[in-house]
Amino acid sequence: MRLSSASPAVVPSRRPAPVPVARPAFPYDATVRVSLWVSAALIGVLFGWGAWQRRWIADDGLIVLRTVRNLLAGNGPVFNAGERVEANTSVVWTYVVYAGSWLAGPMRLEYVALVLALVLSVAGVVLLMLGTGRLYAPSLLGRRAIMLPAGALVYIAVPPARDFATSGLESGLALAYLGLLWWMMVCWSQALRSRPCGRVFIGALAFVAGCSVLVRPELALIGGLALIMMLVAARGWRQRTLIVVAGGLLPVGYEIFRMGYYGLLFPGTALAKDAAGDKWPKGLLYLSNFNRPYAMWVPVVLLLALGLVLLTTRARPWWIRHTPPPGYGRWARAVQSPAAVVAFIVISGLLQGLYWIRQGGDFMHGRVLLVPLFCLLAPVAVVPVVFPDGTRFSRETGYWLAGAVAALWLAVAGWSLWAANSPGMGDDATRVTYTGIVDERRFYAQATGHAHPLTAADYLDYPRMRAVLVALNNTPEGSLLLPSGNYNQWDLVPVIPPKQPPDPNKPQKGPHAVFFTNLGMLGMNVGLDIRVLDQIGLANPLAAHTARLQHGRIGHDKNLFPDWVIADGPWVKWYPGVPGYLDDKWVAQAVAALQCPATQAVLNSVRSPMTPHRFLSNLLHSYEFTKYRIDRVPLYELIRCGLEIPESSGTPYTGLPASGP
Repeated sequence: MRLSSASPAVVPSRRPAPVPVARPAFPYDATVRVSLWVSAALIGVLFGWGAWQRRWIADDGLIVLRTVRNLLAGNGPVFNAGERVEANTSVVWTYVVYAGSWLAGPMRLEYVALVLALVLSVAGVVLLMLGTGRLYAPSLLGRRAIMLPAGALVYIAVPPARDFATSGLESGLALAYLGLLWWMMVCWSQALRSRPCGRVFIGALAFVAGCSVLVRPELALIGGLALIMMLVAARGWRQRTLIVVAGGLLPVGYEIFRMGYYGLLFPGTALAKDAAGDKWPKGLLYLSNFNRPYAMWVPVVLLLALGLVLLTTRARPWWIRHTPPPGYGRWARAVQSPAAVVAFIVISGLLQGLYWIRQGGDFMHGRVLLVPLFCLLAPVAVVPVVFPDGTRFSRETGYWLAGAVAALWLAVAGWSLWAANSPGMGDDATRVTYTGIVDERRFYAQATGHAHPLTAADYLDYPRMRAVLVALNNTPEGSLLLPSGNYNQWDLVPVIPPKQPPDPNKPQKGPHAVFFTNLGMLGMNVGLDIRVLDQIGLANPLAAHTARLQHGRIGHDKNLFPDWVIADGPWVKWYPGVPGYLDDKWVAQAVAALQCPATQAVLNSVRSPMTPHRFLSNLLHSYEFTKYRIDRVPLYELIRCGLEIPESSGTPYTGLPASGP
């Protein structure tokens, strides 16, 4: 049978391709959206106001500013010019303050650090709340609800959280970093049910996660886990390559710089405090010290109960599995999900807490447990209160559940009000007891007589500080200053007289060094040409390479004898130039011990001029330099190195030009 030319051709019918409908990126009801932003704004204002009421700059915060001064002066990222020691833990915070000070121009560095710390602290809490609000948003689509602050309210109620929001330390930066990472991870986890993440977002998230180790070294546990999750969920080798490059380029590049420039595998502060060590009993004592004044177990119980009630009221749980786009396997669906991200932040908080408890905590009340607390509160930073609609539950049951949520929230708010006005450590706040823990802000406020010690000038009222300026001005020929038992004076060790008498027509400017624990206030009140050293090892490479004392105060559990400082400099090494309470034989033994080849290699790694050869040598030997330790007792160090013990202590000091020690 033939079809006529007029007959229409038979064409197989095809179904039209389905048009993908992208769900909105922010599926908030208007009430939810408004209440979330109002809650975030309210908490931000309360936190900022509370932090401002307790504003201060810590002595450790001033340490950062000394490094920034050297950067601005062209001496590099060092604490003392001519000695490459990384005295700051947070790389990012150092350069954020440096950039801020460069932009602020004539503004004092202390005020730059204060403003940056406060702004970043508030931003971190707000980002945390926005991330949690986005986490709950899918289950609230089409339902009437309001968002109330819960975990965020608990955080800002804890007094140490407000203390360290303006301390000049990297605490505010850490909050901003974690808040941003949490918000981005929540967005990433919801991509399978809305719209896939683009390359720019994936690269940005990987970059943020990779920067964790530069914000603080222990935050690598959080950023590294985020990168692992992204690699597991990635589609194809191109996306995995993007994640590896974006996440690893900056931290790996800086690690190479650190190994070549400083000759270490990690910051000098970690070496000084032996961050790989463990002191579980002291860590548990630190946890108890943080819990006792504020009954921290109360909000933990309340928030757990609140979370359980919320699970029963969710019309569409955020852990439900959605049909993913093509190319996503079972593991990808499990990892790139809101449930996995919640587990990620909770596990991260627990790991951070365990790390610091193992490390022994800190000497500052509550400081190092703020990050673990911040992470653990993230899933309940805000909570939804759903109005009964009679769809999933009867109105009677709905009102009962809403009432339970409201009652628990009121209990959290009541505890927060009580904790915010807590006296904290009470009478022990400013005393160094057997625990070694103090309320750092109150301690320095009392010791300086300033309610808000902010600038280096405020710290001149700290014991010994004005006296050090007087001693430096009175010794233009140079001297080493050692702390005396009298708070109004310093013990001076004169410089070895030169072979040729100085020209009386030229102003004398000899070398100066000060040996003292409080590096920040001292370093910011003296010139950059004056070496500032400590016995703990934060700025002293010799002290950093000593062993940790078994029962020392946390953060101060290295103690280098002043004999080493006299030996390691152009100072008189015999009586009566050496103070009477020191043994000149110990000084002579320290001089001999410094000739140990391995010790000389470590000192050369930070004192020799930086050349390509030096950089490469440091890079290759950084592992050996990092693990190297000396004995703090000069005699034992001589025995360890196999060196001869000197027979005499040296030549008596006459004050006249000499040929040498």
